[in-house]
Parts: sequence; structure tokens; C-alpha cells
Amino acid sequence: MRINKYIASTGLCSRRSADQLIEQGKVKINGKIAIQGDRVEDGQEVFVDGKLIRNDQDKVYIAFHKPYGVIVTDAENATNKARDYIDIEKRLFAVGRLDVNSTGLLICTNDGDVVNLLSKAENKIEKEYLVVVKENVTPVFLQKMSEGVRLDEGKTLPAHVKKHGHKGFLITLVQGWNRQIRRMCEKLGYQVVSLKRVRFGKMELGNLQVGEWRYIKKNDLL
Repeated sequence: MRINKYIASTGLCSRRSADQLIEQGKVKINGKIAIQGDRVEDGQEVFVDGKLIRNDQDKVYIAFHKPYGVIVTDAENATNKARDYIDIEKRLFAVGRLDVNSTGLLICTNDGDVVNLLSKAENKIEKEYLVVVKENVTPVFLQKMSEGVRLDEGKTLPAHVKKHGHKGFLITLVQGWNRQIRRMCEKLGYQVVSLKRVRFGKMELGNLQVGEWRYIKKNDLL
């Protein structure tokens, strides 16, 4: 197994972060500093920052309904973190971050390969959101949101948009630009009141209550 994939399989970090650790010379295979492309054979030991890592830990996959005001971060000194709500000892990584003012489905896992797969933009994993705005939703607004809105990074990709009540709509994206939906709405003169992610890939939020989490299976996601 390639060294970056091996590190990701332990749940230590994503494959991209593993590549960075290798470039920084922080990874060793049987005492020898690893380089990109090295392979880990059966019986070999891998150390990251001097600590032995193994890929024999059980993989867990969790769906969490993130409440409003909860922060998605790995910072140890942060308060009111998403991780504080999930009472298991394994180190977990969030997939597809939600900003502090957004709610809804957050996927957490210690499977670095899954984190990498679900996070890569080129894989075009769908994320669906229920959005409520301050103004009445018009056909023109829905059409512009679906065609794409020009932001600082460029024009957003076409999206599937469906009206939901007088002031709400459902939108499905394959992008993950920072505060993308909020900025799209602002560009069109609309103010977001609430934003909830209701689906990530195949996984739906369903009846999972705010602040609750449950175990799911890998094939629920892929």
C-alpha cells in the first residue's frame, strides 16, 4: 500500500494531509524517512512524528445533526465544537464542514480514505440544503440560483433548485466554496435566515434530531 494511503487508512489524517507530512520529512518506514511513492509492505512499521501508527483500528462512520452555533473545528482550545457532542474516544474528522450559523447533516469518520473521497471537488458529491430567506422566493431568483451566480472565485456551477414554501428553497450543489449559498443569495439581494444541510451524497438527515448522532455504514455514503 502506498505510504499516503496507509497513513490515511489509520484515520490519522486525509491523504492530502499525509502527502504534506511526507514532504515535511515527518514520516518514516522502518526508521527510514519516507518519500512520495514509497510503499508499506506487510510487517513494516510506520512512524509519524516519531509515533508508531497502525491501520488496524476499527473504522466508524457517524451522522450528526449539527446545531446552530456549533463550530466544526479540530482546534483543541475551541469551545462548543461538533466533536463535543459525539461521545466516543476515537479521533474523528468532519467531512464537508458547515459554518457556525448553519445546521444539519455532518459526516464524521476516522476513515481517511472516505474523507479524501468525499471531500475532493472532482468527485462531485452532491450536498442538498434547505434554505429559508427573508424575502419571498420568486421564479427569477430560482432561475438565477440554478444557472449559477458570479462570485469572487468565479461563476458557481449550475445547481438543482426547487421552491419550498413562500420563503424557502432546496438547492443541490457539488461545490463547497466558503459560505457559497449565503453569498449567492446576497449577490441576488436575498438574506438567508436559516440554512440546513439535509443530504450529503446518498446519506439523508432524515429524522435525526438536533444535537443527536448515530452510527451509519460506509455504503450509506458511497
